[in-house]
Amino acid sequence: MIALIQRVSEASVTVDGHITGAIGKGLLVLLGVEKGDDEAKAQKLRDKVLGYRVFSDEDGKMNLNVQQAGGSVLVVSQFTLAADTKKGMRPGFSSGAAPTEAERLYEYFVEQCKAKEIQTETGIFAADMQVALNNDGPVTFWLQV
Repeated sequence: MIALIQRVSEASVTVDGHITGAIGKGLLVLLGVEKGDDEAKAQKLRDKVLGYRVFSDEDGKMNLNVQQAGGSVLVVSQFTLAADTKKGMRPGFSSGAAPTEAERLYEYFVEQCKAKEIQTETGIFAADMQVALNNDGPVTFWLQV
């Protein structure tokens, strides 16, 4: 399971002209699900995402996680994170989870974030989404479990 996280001052997802999720300060989480991923990996990745210290403390050091900083998360499914880009000029997607399994684990990840009492917004699984963000820093990290 893969999460590309970006520290944002604001972010939103629009589908068919309607905003489906929006946050102010927090993390935009682009989530990729690979074959073999399961609930245990989703929980481990959730803990890593929510616990990752990417927000500045009073001394300007990245010592705070999203909850400590009073932020929210916007979780967007992104199957292209599981792409194999090692050969050729076209990505391969054979390592990605089947769509039904990817959707199930995406929804599970979102529910696990909500269970930690953090404001969690989402896109729509498998929709053509327009993601807008103001990356704060920029700060971007690739997390994988």
